[in-house]
Amino acid sequence: MAGAWRDANHFQLLPEAARFLPAMFEAVGAARETLLIELYLMESGRLTTMVIEALLEAVSRGVAVRLMLDGYGGMGLSTADRRRLEEGGVTLRWFNPLGLHSLARNLTRDHRKLVVVDGRVAFTGGFGAVDDFLEAWYEVAVRIEGPVVADWEHLFVSLWNSPVTRGGKGDARSSGPLPGVSPSVVGGMRGRVVWGQGYRYQAIRLSLHRRVDAAHRRIWMCTPYFVPTLSLRRRLARAARRGVDVRLLLPGDDHDHPGVRYAGQRFYGRLLRAGVRIFEFQPSFIHAKFSLVDDWVSLGSCNFDHWSLQWNLEANQEVDDADFATDVAALFERNFAASHEVRHDDWARRPRLQRFKEWLFGTLDGMLTRLR
Repeated sequence: MAGAWRDANHFQLLPEAARFLPAMFEAVGAARETLLIELYLMESGRLTTMVIEALLEAVSRGVAVRLMLDGYGGMGLSTADRRRLEEGGVTLRWFNPLGLHSLARNLTRDHRKLVVVDGRVAFTGGFGAVDDFLEAWYEVAVRIEGPVVADWEHLFVSLWNSPVTRGGKGDARSSGPLPGVSPSVVGGMRGRVVWGQGYRYQAIRLSLHRRVDAAHRRIWMCTPYFVPTLSLRRRLARAARRGVDVRLLLPGDDHDHPGVRYAGQRFYGRLLRAGVRIFEFQPSFIHAKFSLVDDWVSLGSCNFDHWSLQWNLEANQEVDDADFATDVAALFERNFAASHEVRHDDWARRPRLQRFKEWLFGTLDGMLTRLR
């Protein structure tokens, strides 16, 4: 599903933890009324300790803090840290805790990443509260102001108050703009929220497909888990053949799930033959998920794999603004320069072991798609 396109927003691109973590902590430190936080990954460690301290400090100022974690992704949060949050006044809820019900239901996870402060400022991207985001993983976020923040807040509130969450008592309600704040005049950028939930809601995928089909100049995509559907592969190939600059920014050897990488690499050959350029990022594992089609940007939690497209709850911020697209394009260019470009002739000569891994993990991926 998708929210309405809204004008008069301001979006700030925040590449790398050195930029988005300080910005988020600053916003949390300035909260006066409400903090709504939704994360997939949260596990005890240095970053989580910093987050807990910031949330408890907010509670001490009278801020109502709501923290929603995925029932699987949050399993690394220690009992001591859970107790510290709850005893400190943070209301903690869990999305779809694992249980002895159907496998398909256990596979449905809340993969969104969201921070909303006082209904005025929001952040989304691919971040989580695990120490890998401090140094080891490359990530990107966006800071959001303006009317579209209310849509992010509504998305959080709807899930918080739904029967699939368990935990602390108390509903979450939209705070609305604070007195004296006019979120309709913060900037001149156009944007909307899009979200998905498996095969029931495919707005993120369908929106991307429409943009790819209509692209004139460029289609640049970054995703850490690239196992694209046949429909998307065909669209990318067709765009490249009609002269659109199609590039994929993907992880290199440094990957947290190498099997997913091999499963996606089985599609390299046909894409390269069609003229798609593929870049594998070298400095670290690139966990970011963002796309640029002409002057349209989509950035958020959604990967191009079966987990995101079949089971997960996902949400992205779409921006239709030339200035913001220029910032995103510059980020892509820096990352392309730090990547190894996979050439068709070299790929055709890859070793047999590499081909076997592609076949093996591709077969497992195919089995996975039939579990729904």
